[in-house]
Amino acid sequence: MAIEVQVRKARLNDAEVIAKFVNSARTEAEMITRLDVAERFSQVGFILAEYHNEAVGLVGFQVENLVIRVTDFLIAPAIDRVVAGKALIAAMERAGEDLQAEACVLFLPPHPSQELVSYWELFEYDRKPVSKLPRAWREASNEWSSNATEVMIKQLREDMTRKPM
Repeated sequence: MAIEVQVRKARLNDAEVIAKFVNSARTEAEMITRLDVAERFSQVGFILAEYHNEAVGLVGFQVENLVIRVTDFLIAPAIDRVVAGKALIAAMERAGEDLQAEACVLFLPPHPSQELVSYWELFEYDRKPVSKLPRAWREASNEWSSNATEVMIKQLREDMTRKPM
């Protein structure tokens, strides 16, 4: 029987839960506080995945210039990462679509592992050089990370905005 995770938009009062969850994947020298998370809420939207009322996944994202940027992504090792990832990514994409986002972008590190690329391909994301993106998406990508060369990207809308509104 497949597990079923629940996803929901994180609230400011979840800051302690998020800090504890993120810290479970970090070394002691990298620990964050509830206050660190609370401050991040002014920049990033968070969606939590829960299983039996325990945090098992988190995605953080920003929507700017009709493009969603994945800023944070973490799944507990004890949970099915495909099930949790699918639920988190779908919720993030729905939130972006509500804001008329055209695409979702995940910046890749230099020389990404095939495992990382394959994981995002499961969710219909394509690996592309930033230089080959449509102009508006390329500009948005360059504003976020001027040294990024590759992204995983998924087009969310067919009707792309051609002129500023």
